[in-house]
Amino acid sequence: MGGPSDPPEGTPEGAPGGGEDEYRSVVFDESFVRAAQLQEFSADERITEHAPAVRRRAPLHRGLSRQALILVVLIALAFGTAIYMGVRHPYQNPAARQSDEPLRMTVVPLAPQGRVPGAADPADLYAHSPAAQFRPGAAGVPLPSARSTAHFSDEQVMNALITAKNYVVRSALDPEVLTGGAVRPVRILLDPDQLDQFDESFDRPAADGRHAATGWLVRFDPSRTELAADSEVRVRGSLNAVESDATHLEVTADHTFVYPLRPTGDQRAEVSLFTVRRELHFRFDRDDLRLHQARLTVSYVQAGPLSCAEDSASALRPLLAGQTAKAGGPAGTDPYAKDSATALCGTLAEGAQPKV
Repeated sequence: MGGPSDPPEGTPEGAPGGGEDEYRSVVFDESFVRAAQLQEFSADERITEHAPAVRRRAPLHRGLSRQALILVVLIALAFGTAIYMGVRHPYQNPAARQSDEPLRMTVVPLAPQGRVPGAADPADLYAHSPAAQFRPGAAGVPLPSARSTAHFSDEQVMNALITAKNYVVRSALDPEVLTGGAVRPVRILLDPDQLDQFDESFDRPAADGRHAATGWLVRFDPSRTELAADSEVRVRGSLNAVESDATHLEVTADHTFVYPLRPTGDQRAEVSLFTVRRELHFRFDRDDLRLHQARLTVSYVQAGPLSCAEDSASALRPLLAGQTAKAGGPAGTDPYAKDSATALCGTLAEGAQPKV
């Protein structure tokens, strides 16, 4: 029998014999490998008697690490800065800045050179005046055809024109607005950003180029003047829409209104004609078009016959049949006041009055 260190089937052929062979302990034949007994440690044995096969990882801390928290804060700051710069960019284009400007208004009274002509029948006055061919009421504010622009469709252009027409009609033809003191029919058509200026113009009217009630609408002093019940207001004018930039449409409304007036409560008094020329500039962004609202940017009004000495900021006080202009000019203008508007007054041409 072989010894304990010999292979089970004896020494292989060709292998050197003897325990002194330096390679005997490391050279095994197939029979030795088959006879070898393998031992696998259990889980408990591996834990208690042997080192773990892999290094333990440090426990994962819940929440964000300091580095991750700093990164989140930096991202939030960068995002907030981007939003702020988008809203408050120091190099905004002129159109964006203009859209935030208040309404600029000019009201010019026109004083007659003599007595105001009158007649019992308003039709006679119209027939002998430049308003003979004017159309009655809202029919004198026709809508032009709408054509698309580079950035606005036909429908959007038409929406702008319709809203501008509604403003013109409500602010200059609605009887409740003209002599009843109503303002809501006009107010609801304005961009919300202008409502504070609008309200202040009626709460504290002033001839400062910003807060004249008569810059927003046509209003007569109801204690002195009323519309002749047997005649209509005559109108002629135009509407024109253009694209000012990629985000705004502008509409210009230029109309002349002729009102038949008589003293309040006196149906037997003669009727006289009062003329108002209004040029209004509207600006629309896409929100305004969607909501059918407008931003009124410029209002230029000429009205007569009026006395230059009368206050025309809160309401118009027309000179009626047989009256003449009071002595005195408009209120003084202070050239030292930065926000002071120039007081203006003109003369009503003879040709603008009826020939009776």
